[in-house]
Amino acid sequence: MDLDGTGEARLPSRKPPGAPETKGKGGTVTTVLVALAANSLIAAAKSVAALMTGSASMVAEAAHSWADTGNEVFLLIAQRRGSRPRDRSHPRGYGRDTYVWSLFAAFGLFAVGSAVSVLHGIQQLGAPGGDEDSYLVNYVVLAVAFVLEGVSFTQAVRQTTDDARTWGLRPLSFINRTSNPTLRAVFLEDLAALVGLVLAAAGVGLHQLTGEAVWDAVGSIAVGVLLGAVAIFLTTRNREFLVGASLRPEQVSRVLATMLSHPEIQRVTYLHLEYVGPMSFFVVAAVDLTGDDPESVLSKRLRRLEAQLEQHDMIEDAVLTLATPDEASLEPSLEPNCPSAPT
Repeated sequence: MDLDGTGEARLPSRKPPGAPETKGKGGTVTTVLVALAANSLIAAAKSVAALMTGSASMVAEAAHSWADTGNEVFLLIAQRRGSRPRDRSHPRGYGRDTYVWSLFAAFGLFAVGSAVSVLHGIQQLGAPGGDEDSYLVNYVVLAVAFVLEGVSFTQAVRQTTDDARTWGLRPLSFINRTSNPTLRAVFLEDLAALVGLVLAAAGVGLHQLTGEAVWDAVGSIAVGVLLGAVAIFLTTRNREFLVGASLRPEQVSRVLATMLSHPEIQRVTYLHLEYVGPMSFFVVAAVDLTGDDPESVLSKRLRRLEAQLEQHDMIEDAVLTLATPDEASLEPSLEPNCPSAPT
């Protein structure tokens, strides 16, 4: 099946025995590991600077980096647990476990990064100004952090650009639409980190120029609001996939067209495609097979068709049933008329 140009529902040719995993999974682990290493170093440096200077913006940035570091650990766990092969107790695999752990990471970003930054900024609104040495320490640490975050973000952009090109999408559109929550999280967290560093530097700089510590506190609050917005977006997308996100209408239409072109399928009267993990979904369809075979033969043909569908990299499970004679066939150019069709 080929769903080229619709997002990430293009189904590659059947994977031969011993072939590597679906493109992108190994790259995602590398991206997370790079982010983990960078954020660990940055968090330690910011914490030291925050203790030395008492800067509200620096405290916010330290909380941000520690939240990101913890999140990368959650994302590594998500990758490991979600990539387990399916078994009898989980016939559709463990892919949704990826969204559970990614949801934990998003909540950590909100609780540790956003809430701490906003609360600390509010508490520091009336704080006294700092000395010149403290400003210098802040600037040096922020500059080093920007370089390290840039390295991590470059890796995330590289993988995102490669994957987006594969599916014929722009990088930001791919980040929004992809079923890969770990790549989305690393990309947006690194982007937010770079923007947060600029906000923190602006807060420290205005504090130095005006002598008003309120600007440092405002910088902390701005960083917290930014992290809160990213965390809410990540939480929303993970929740949508966790409860069962359907594929988009154009993707369903292409799968339908492919199924109708199969020599053994005469009609498809019901079709539902739902993500069960990153780059993985299951198929439920009601079909009318060619010929006039008895029920015992039809059941074997259905099982054989299911097995053929499941050989594709992105189909984790397929369930086919026989259509009733009075049901009209779905048309590829129209949205399937079923309650769970994507919106």
